[in-house]
Amino acid sequence: GTGTGSSNFSAAMAWPSPLARARHLPLPLYAVIDYLWYRRYVDGAYTDSYGFDNIDEWGRPFPDLQRFPSSKYDKGFSQIANKVHEMGLKFGIHLMKGISTQAVNANTPILDIETGKPYVENGRQWAARDIGLTHKTCAWMPHGFMSVNTNIGAGRAFLRSLYRQYADWGVDFVKVDCIFGTDYSPEEVITISQLLQELDRPIVLSISPGTEVTVPLAENISEHVNMYRITGDDWDNWKDVSSHFTVSSAFAAANKIGATGLRGKSWPDLDMLPFGWLTDPGVNQGPHRPCNLTFDEQKAQMTLWSMAKSPLIYGGDLRHLDNSTFSIMTNPTLLKINYYSKNNMEFHYVYGETTSNTRHSGHLSPQYTVNPTKHDGMVVGLTSCTNDQANGWFVFPQDGKSDHICRIYETENGKNVSFCLGKTKPLLASDDDINEKEEDQTKFHLAVADINDSCLDASASRRRTASEVKLLMFSRCKWHARQMWELNDKGNLVSSYSRLCATVESSKEAGITGARAWIATGSKGEIYLAFFNLDSVSRKITARISDLEKVLGTAFVRKHSCSCSDVWSGRNLGLVEEEISAAVNPHGCVVFELMC
Repeated sequence: GTGTGSSNFSAAMAWPSPLARARHLPLPLYAVIDYLWYRRYVDGAYTDSYGFDNIDEWGRPFPDLQRFPSSKYDKGFSQIANKVHEMGLKFGIHLMKGISTQAVNANTPILDIETGKPYVENGRQWAARDIGLTHKTCAWMPHGFMSVNTNIGAGRAFLRSLYRQYADWGVDFVKVDCIFGTDYSPEEVITISQLLQELDRPIVLSISPGTEVTVPLAENISEHVNMYRITGDDWDNWKDVSSHFTVSSAFAAANKIGATGLRGKSWPDLDMLPFGWLTDPGVNQGPHRPCNLTFDEQKAQMTLWSMAKSPLIYGGDLRHLDNSTFSIMTNPTLLKINYYSKNNMEFHYVYGETTSNTRHSGHLSPQYTVNPTKHDGMVVGLTSCTNDQANGWFVFPQDGKSDHICRIYETENGKNVSFCLGKTKPLLASDDDINEKEEDQTKFHLAVADINDSCLDASASRRRTASEVKLLMFSRCKWHARQMWELNDKGNLVSSYSRLCATVESSKEAGITGARAWIATGSKGEIYLAFFNLDSVSRKITARISDLEKVLGTAFVRKHSCSCSDVWSGRNLGLVEEEISAAVNPHGCVVFELMC
């Protein structure tokens, strides 16, 4: 996500003024160190570089001592965690899934936390090479980390030692990356969730990335976590912000906001708020720059995040937190909505009017699947294999050539039209690296037509932003789970990397424009109504009070006149009757608090 680089965290903690100003808020506040805190800050070290990570004798990462000198006392974050706790805050860290590639190559022993010695099972000592799944390295960080085999005791023992260590450091929050979305690894998520429940105090579990996350996919995992990303990385451009409206609406409609989660509830996560003083994507130490979003766009983003009850995560530099940014993030009514409100949903009964035309912009169909791969006007997406959209794949034999794997996606002039990819035998690694197993014989690569040197990926080789959809995801063929597919008896085309199933849809989608609205209710009978203008011109947006009653019922709408105030300006607008209207700036919003 957005941020200023983990190396800035300690400086921000040493300058606590904005945090002190925020501590009066009725919310749990977490200070979280972003990723690569274990990587040495030297020339040649970057996101996917190899050999620069600090790992202990048990293969576990520890902080870079140059950036976090207090870690020399315990090779951990205990000193920083204590300082954060003294400030009345909770402390968190970003993690990658599984085990470090360095640890696997070094074949470090696995700590048995019960004995304090190397883990022994079935009469032998187990080490990192026994548990690292080399064919399931992180798709966008393959030299950094790989999945762990959680089906064996040694794999679980390693993860147990890892998370027990974080608990000993005083960690209250872990954000585990490359484990969800197109990098879906449910066995690891569930194992981590179970291990966290073994601890004597709660640790919040957040997972990412959110690329291609659908409601059916979240159904399988939300009860095991507290937060889960549902979009790609969010940066400070309107295209990224506007891409969140449809997906957040879908999760609200599916009652996923505040559903059952680990030791409590779980929340769809729309990613960070990219406000204030930032860097560009992939930059650690600068140069820094101000947020590219306009003031109206920032207010619109903060409003959507609050109405959708997304976790609010600030991704800028706290040392340079200006008053306007602080006022947006700490608007008391929006924080109250985010923390206490109920019945949060998109409100479809709104009318948007520009100077040239009037149209009804409600009843928008949720787009549940984000589609990553484009091919001849169609796109291949990923979804849960229980989704009906995943069915229908079949083998289409080719005389003298490789078979095609196809799926019918529409009927044209009475004939079925199919989307097809060429089926090719997987490119094997050397015998030293891969032992062909019987279970691998059913797996194959997928190529464009008969071009066999470019294969379909189930996950991109780099992190993608929230607005980056329909990207080509073909790369040079290799032996990696993200390029391995299999066709089951149910007609599902299953990815060996994430165990998600492929779908096919048209790539011709309209842009996200027009008027949108959300509603929520407060504990004292308040109704919160937010208008959003996604267009680049001003728009008058209107909602009828009778439609509010239609959605919320007479428990909240007892009469067709309501006292009304503007949340952002604080103005009392008096009594409104029959309908509520507002002129909304381009990419802007208006939020009303109503008592009816």
